[in-house]
Amino acid sequence: MTTRASRVGLDIGGTKTVAGLVGPDGAVLARRRMPTPARSGPDAVLDAAALLAAELLDAAGTGPVGVGTAGTLDPATGTIRYATDSLPGWSGTRVADALTARLARPVRVANDVDAAALGECWVGAGRGRRHLLLVAVGTGLGGAVIRDGRVETGARGTAGEVAHLPTPGAGRLRCGCGRYGHLEAIASGSGLSAAYTLATGVRVSGQAVADRAAAGDPTAQQVLGRAGSALGAALAGLVALLDPQAVLVAGGAAGALLPAATAAYAAELPAGWAGVPLLPAALGPDAVVVGAARLAMDSSAE
Repeated sequence: MTTRASRVGLDIGGTKTVAGLVGPDGAVLARRRMPTPARSGPDAVLDAAALLAAELLDAAGTGPVGVGTAGTLDPATGTIRYATDSLPGWSGTRVADALTARLARPVRVANDVDAAALGECWVGAGRGRRHLLLVAVGTGLGGAVIRDGRVETGARGTAGEVAHLPTPGAGRLRCGCGRYGHLEAIASGSGLSAAYTLATGVRVSGQAVADRAAAGDPTAQQVLGRAGSALGAALAGLVALLDPQAVLVAGGAAGALLPAATAAYAAELPAGWAGVPLLPAALGPDAVVVGAARLAMDSSAE
């Protein structure tokens, strides 16, 4: 059942927490934001998220609150299975139960990239399409699959995690999981940094690599080209596997990688899927909040 009322969506990340009041048309009507008190532990993070949400609840009726959070979670219980050190102690946190107790209303929880994909499917670059693959290229690499308008979670809540695909050209680069040769190790902000350091001995951020490439640094341009080509080729292969209507690329490093990724994607895409576009995501920093609110609006989106 779909409820046509405004809902509050929460985006809980390692750096910031954002609450948004989202209307039935997907417009963000109000926002609240604060730094995530990650080093103070899970209870402090949950208290901060609840405080932000509570400021918007009076305008959102009595319906559920939606949450998009960093970490791998059990979609049935809203409990974090695994999280990185960006949220210390977050693994094992019962996010849905804890926020339900704090807010006195139902809470529905998704991984943040899954929530972003749901938002893009609803009112973003994927609007009008029911089957999508979204890849989020930031410090790391995340992915999500939308199947018939719903998040495809898989058996363990991790469907769409493209980061650990074995990738040619990444053999000397270490993935966030600790192994070498994965897609995240080359096509992410950390991958750009590692590849540039390996080539030059100079340690800079992934953003700095993109900036140096734009300024004409040939090594940085080569690093970006390789990363984008690896991403585009991998996405073309995933299209044949997942058969989406479109592939969306989101995240802070997306713009730098898209030119080379688009060329490699077009070159590698099998003929049977020639009409499947590779598109930049459209919602930017609002994507998780919008998708989380959609999760709260529509029980069929779980």
